[in-house]
Amino acid sequence: MKAIRKPAVAGTFYPADEKTLVQMINGFINDSVSVKPEGQLKAIVVPHAGYVYSGIVAAAGFKLLKQLDPKKKWKVLLLGPSHFVILKGAAAPEVEGWETPLGTVLVKNILDEMKKSDVINQDEEAFRQEHSLEVEVPFLQMVMKKWMLYPLCLGELNPKILAVELKDFVSRDDVITVVSSDLSHYFPYEDAVAIDENANEFIPKIAINEVRSKVEACGIMGIMTLLHLADVLGWKGHFIDYKNSGDTAGDKNQVVGYGCYAFTK
Repeated sequence: MKAIRKPAVAGTFYPADEKTLVQMINGFINDSVSVKPEGQLKAIVVPHAGYVYSGIVAAAGFKLLKQLDPKKKWKVLLLGPSHFVILKGAAAPEVEGWETPLGTVLVKNILDEMKKSDVINQDEEAFRQEHSLEVEVPFLQMVMKKWMLYPLCLGELNPKILAVELKDFVSRDDVITVVSSDLSHYFPYEDAVAIDENANEFIPKIAINEVRSKVEACGIMGIMTLLHLADVLGWKGHFIDYKNSGDTAGDKNQVVGYGCYAFTK
């Protein structure tokens, strides 16, 4: 029997107490911007900092998932960057569940859905301390009814090749993709806003070359993979919200940017 991954950042990035966590997420969802893009929702990009910093922006994306059919059993592909382990390619987990203060989520290995992969390997160590994926799970637990999680931790890779490998899976009607990424890091407030304007313009436009050369994002591999998928599958991109830590819970001397985007077909 495979193991259950225990939370690594409960109590730091988000509350470890179930009641407090539920109240916080509900508050973010109620207070976040309400945008409903036209078309069938296929993917969102959301930030992954501590909830007091980026939760209000993330909630704007997760709120969109409430429109999904609650009777359908959804497969959620979650892409996030590796902050602690140097990875060549992408890592899939070897556990059968991820635990949070809200319960345990069923985890599946994306390799089981593919004939083969030249990019994805199994590597549990990449997930052990990784927050970029973990912090999205309680939000998913709050807005989704029937679902299972397919996490991928991304390292150094060619996002176009990964997109080719994932294309058949993400194009299914029961799959939703969530990309975890913050934007610019540690610039003064005005500089960060100017830099992140590139993300807010070019990500929704699916402007792959401009995103590659002009956007600062720690989860750029996930964003680029999603843009290649959106391009080949004919999806449309939408800007949902942007703030940085200077707007939410930090000073304005060195801020981190948080953007939220959606993709529909």
